[in-house]
Amino acid sequence: MLSIQMDIENIIKENKSLKEENNKLKTLLENYNTSRKSYYENNKEIVNEKAKQRLKKIAEEDPERLKEINRKAYLKRKEKLQKLETTEVSITENI
Repeated sequence: MLSIQMDIENIIKENKSLKEENNKLKTLLENYNTSRKSYYENNKEIVNEKAKQRLKKIAEEDPERLKEINRKAYLKRKEKLQKLETTEVSITENI
């Protein structure tokens, strides 16, 4: 009986410490993400220009790879649209 109560207390202490650690990590992650987001918001043109230059370079060096990249992007867009349509259909059915 006494050992069970001590185990419960240890579990509660561990749970509290894990919750504190989780909150600490969440704030660190949030700070990291906001700094990244603000960088891209402030330097949007530069980032887009560098991406265009990378694509041009790939197109010159390996056109097959560019085709593969474009196909993957197309399939991702198609998948997102299908998911969106299925969620819209399920929402309308629930109404």
